[in-house]
Amino acid sequence: MADQLRIAVPNKGQLADPAAAMLREAGYRQRKDSRDLVMVDPENETEFFFLRPKDIAVYVGEGILQAGITGRDMLLDSGAPVEEALPLGFGGSTFRFAARGGAEMTVEDLKGKRVATSFEGLLDRYLADRGIDARVIHLDGAVESSIQLGVADAVADVVSTGTTLRNAGLELFGEPILTSEAVVIRPRGAEDDPKVEQLLRRLRGVLVARDYVMMDYDVHAEQLDDAVDLTPGMEGPTVSPLHREGWVAVRAMVPRAAAQRIMDDLWQLGARAILVTDIYACRL
Repeated sequence: MADQLRIAVPNKGQLADPAAAMLREAGYRQRKDSRDLVMVDPENETEFFFLRPKDIAVYVGEGILQAGITGRDMLLDSGAPVEEALPLGFGGSTFRFAARGGAEMTVEDLKGKRVATSFEGLLDRYLADRGIDARVIHLDGAVESSIQLGVADAVADVVSTGTTLRNAGLELFGEPILTSEAVVIRPRGAEDDPKVEQLLRRLRGVLVARDYVMMDYDVHAEQLDDAVDLTPGMEGPTVSPLHREGWVAVRAMVPRAAAQRIMDDLWQLGARAILVTDIYACRL
């Protein structure tokens, strides 16, 4: 179909499964066989292309695909004419410098040194912005062995926990070059596309549904104002009179992480029949 939405999705790596799970929660079909490279979702008029995460920004930047999911680090490393449309809250990592343990290096010490990385574009711009003249050595795979093998004096790598670097006898130094996570991208300056906007609305709904729960409770009308202070909701809670004289029923969205504390506070206030339910999807 001419107006079919074409989206790039990571085909493997740490972003692949969470991206597929979020798209399923947003109502899109996803592939059942990891070997499939293309999948059509006719109900949503959407076609998914499963690509290498580092290539996704290039395809989207060329206008071949209208949107994609990749890491912020890979987006910026590509140099492609794309823009970040929505952070997705998973795949968190930092891009950091590391050197041999005990070297006590600083970023300024990189002048004249060799730095190995798989993110050459991102590192080149970072060093150039700071006037640091270092030799950047591009490696496609893991970079943590480059120092031991004498290829580099330091490395710049994506770090989730730092365990891999520590196991290689390296330690981090300097401030993070970049804080990354999975993001939705689209061509820079592209005209508004209704199907892309629908995709973004659905994904925002998933993010809210993951972060919030619905809370229902009964409270005496005299305590209603104090209860509403605890559960203000998004645009104010829903309040309904109960058959029991002087009591009202309240419904409001509350942060999932604070739900237990809010329940305790409501109980102390005199609220009863406090219920918490998951939100499957929403539009705000």
